[in-house]
Amino acid sequence: MQNVLDILQERNYIEQMTHPEEMKKMFSEKSCVPFYIGFDPTADSLHVGHFVSLMVASYMQKCGHKPILLMGGGTAMIGDPSGKTDMRKMLTQEDIQHNVDSIKKQVENFVSFDGENGAIIVNNADWLLDLKYIEFMREIGSKFTISKMLAAECYKARLEEGLTFFEMGYMLMQSYDFLYLYNKYGCKLEMGGNDQWSNIIGGVELIRKIGKDDSYGLTFKLLTTKEGKKMGKTEKGALWLDPEKTSPYEFYQYWRNIEDESVYTVGSMLTFLPMEEVKRLASLKDEQINEAKKILAFEITKLVHGEVEAKKAEEAATALFEGKGSVENMPKVKLSDPYCSITQAIVECNICGSKSQAKTLISQGAISLNDEKITDIGYMLSEKDYEVAHTILKKGKKIFYCLEK
Repeated sequence: MQNVLDILQERNYIEQMTHPEEMKKMFSEKSCVPFYIGFDPTADSLHVGHFVSLMVASYMQKCGHKPILLMGGGTAMIGDPSGKTDMRKMLTQEDIQHNVDSIKKQVENFVSFDGENGAIIVNNADWLLDLKYIEFMREIGSKFTISKMLAAECYKARLEEGLTFFEMGYMLMQSYDFLYLYNKYGCKLEMGGNDQWSNIIGGVELIRKIGKDDSYGLTFKLLTTKEGKKMGKTEKGALWLDPEKTSPYEFYQYWRNIEDESVYTVGSMLTFLPMEEVKRLASLKDEQINEAKKILAFEITKLVHGEVEAKKAEEAATALFEGKGSVENMPKVKLSDPYCSITQAIVECNICGSKSQAKTLISQGAISLNDEKITDIGYMLSEKDYEVAHTILKKGKKIFYCLEK
């Protein structure tokens, strides 16, 4: 079987590795290497920021290795300070457990829980919440130096604003997670996004400091636009994997509208398409590149929401933008008052957050109703607006909502 590191390298996932040659040898010699990826359950859904982690876990498993998916029920009580300028909101144990249960369902779309290398889900609350402070600090805290911790990237952004001792404990907790999984499940590798590099190194070094020499760390690239901004941000906020938070149609449309330069990155990192096909799609030019985006949007939506929902989203997009197919599956909004102001309708569709913002969009010529541009900020919906098969409120060329009475 092909060495999984070669596959991850080819598909552009790998950013950094702690011991490249040793890791390659390990994966060449061992048919099943237990590895873990962590997810902090700070919301009741994963988002596109977690997508790459799930894809890596899936590729690893397809090559025979065993995924350990760690839900950070314990670490979420603190919150990872990596890349944050403010302290995270503290969650209750009830909130965290609800989030963990919701996330588990989404993970099942990417990894199998059957067979010898079937994935397992663990929750670090099971071993972190009962730790005794003095014993933990003697055993684990003594292996970390403050000077080295403060030099870590994950703490730099918080130093000026005020890094709490509470948050500094996060690195110790995550490092202990790796040690715990190493001892209990034989876990050899911790993986995560590149913003987790400092925390991952902490765990690798902790295991090696107690006399072991087979702990490793690997980070994968963050999914970014050509400007270096994280992908998955929309006008409404994060692009969620939960269909209740981001509809399959909106999810499909996001990937359908990526910039041309992102086709290769998205195709290689977020699909199972062969790399030959990814390269072919990325090589297309002008109008043909749009066909490539349609293929990617369908493949990615199918992965997250299933083939039925992906087809519905595709049909709705085709109907709206090409005049073919059915619009039945486009996002629908039932207004609190079908004869409300246009600004109220815009807000209820979540096109923007306030009526003042809605008025700005209208004055900029960005809003149309049933293909008629709205210029009057005081426009009120009336019966004539519903005398069509579908009453469609549109912002720009890409955002549509079907208004229902």
